[in-house]
Amino acid sequence: MVFRFYSNAVSQATKGIATGILMVGLLLIGFGMLILAMPEVFALLAAVVFFIGGLGCGFTALRIYLALRQIDRMDNDTHTVYRKNVRIHSHDRFDI
Repeated sequence: MVFRFYSNAVSQATKGIATGILMVGLLLIGFGMLILAMPEVFALLAAVVFFIGGLGCGFTALRIYLALRQIDRMDNDTHTVYRKNVRIHSHDRFDI
């Protein structure tokens, strides 16, 4: 009599994980060989990626600074503006 402490589903999942790890390993070996064969091309691609990333960061920072500048202007303008017929009501919860 054979006792199995795992099911067929566990075996299938383990095979799937092993297959995925093998594929990732083979892809990494292939990319490594390509980088060894053509370092100039991959250096250029990396430079392009970093340049585009830098432009994106700079553009985002510029938009944030402009938005903050606009918010600061709005805050300075609200000190001179007041509203007529505005009443602030505050109720203490124990007064009721």
